[in-house]
Amino acid sequence: MKKLLFLTIAIMAANTISAQDVMTPETLWKLGRVTGLGLSKDGKNVVYKVVTPSVEENKSNTKYYTVALTGGNPVEVADYKSLMTDRNVSPDGKHIVYHEEVKLASVHGKDFYPELKKSDVQVYNSLDYRHWDTWNEGKYNHVFFRENKDKSRGTDIMKDELFDSPTKPFGDEEDYLWSPDGKSILYVCKKKSGTEYAISTNTDIYEYDIASGKTINRTEGNLGYDTHPAFSPQGHLTWLQMENDGYESDKNDIIVAFQNMKMNLTSAWDGTVDSFMWSKDGKKVYFIAAVDGTKQLFEVNFPGLTRIAITVRQLTNGNFDVSDLVAVTDTHIVVARNDMNHAAELYTFDFKKKTGNNSPIPIKRFTTTSLWAKPKSVM
Repeated sequence: MKKLLFLTIAIMAANTISAQDVMTPETLWKLGRVTGLGLSKDGKNVVYKVVTPSVEENKSNTKYYTVALTGGNPVEVADYKSLMTDRNVSPDGKHIVYHEEVKLASVHGKDFYPELKKSDVQVYNSLDYRHWDTWNEGKYNHVFFRENKDKSRGTDIMKDELFDSPTKPFGDEEDYLWSPDGKSILYVCKKKSGTEYAISTNTDIYEYDIASGKTINRTEGNLGYDTHPAFSPQGHLTWLQMENDGYESDKNDIIVAFQNMKMNLTSAWDGTVDSFMWSKDGKKVYFIAAVDGTKQLFEVNFPGLTRIAITVRQLTNGNFDVSDLVAVTDTHIVVARNDMNHAAELYTFDFKKKTGNNSPIPIKRFTTTSLWAKPKSVM
C-alpha cells in the first residue's frame, strides 16, 4: 500500500474548511493558494508561499512560511530567499544570472514617423504580431549575467537576437540555469522569427560559454520542444523533449545526455511527462504524468548508474492530482496535491515505507491511505 504522509501547513482559521465540505466559488475565494518553493539550506524545512486573493481589495496578498519536513506548525518568514539556495547564483558564488526585456524592433507607427507622436498604429509584415492576449511590441526576453555584487554591469548573452528566453508566454526562470562547474549558462529558446516562429514548436537548449562568449546548440537535430533543462547529481544534462515540430500535444519524454548519447528514459513507456526531478543519488528520476484522468507520481531508473533495464513505476494512485514536485530528500519527495474538493496542499511521499512497487506499470490496483484526516484545512 502506497502511503502519502500529510505535511501540516495549516495557516489561519479563516481559511479552514473540513475535509467533508464541498468546494464552492465563495469558499474558493477564501482559500490561500499554496506554492512549494523548495527546501531550506539545511534540508530540514519546506519553504512555501501562500497567496490569498481579496475580492474587496481586488488584489492578492502573499506571505511566506516554513514548516518542518516531518510536519508541525508553520512559521511565517520575511526573508525567505536567505533560507534557500539561490539557483541564479553561480556555483562559485561569483556571478548571477537573470533576465530582462530588451527593445530591439520597431512596430509602432510613431517609431517609424516620430512626428506622429499620437499615432496608435502598429506595423507588422508577418505573423507573430499577437500571442494569445499580448501584442508583439518589439521587446524580447534576454538572459544576462553579471558579477554577484551591487551595481555591476550585466552582459546580454543573446545580444541583438530577436528571440525570447525565457520563452513566451509561459517561460520563467526555469528556462535558464548554470552548468555545474559555473563556466556556462544554459537556456531555452526558439530561434525563429515571424510566421516561422508562429507555426513552430522547435525550441532548443543552448549553452553559452562565459570565457569565450560562444554559444552552442545542445539539442540540435530534434525538431520539437526541448524544455526544462536540469542536471543530475552527477552532472548529466537532462531535459523534456517532444519530437515533432508544430505538434504542441506530442509525447513528452525525459532525455539524459550520457557518454555522448541522448538517452530517452521514457521512450518505451506509453505516457507523457509533465515535469521531473532527480533523486539525490542520481539513480532515479521522479516525474508527474497523466493516467486514468488524473495526474500521478512516477519513477524511472537511470540505467547509466543502476546498470539494469529501464523500468517505469507508478507510485501513487487515487482520485486526486499530484500537481507539482517541490523537493527531494534521501527518504521523501515533497509534492503538491489537489482534488475536486480541495485546493493544493503539500505532502511528503515516503520512499522507504512504500510496498508492492516492484511490478512495472501499468499498475491497475493499489490504494493510498486517507490523506485528508488531519489537519482539517485547505489552503
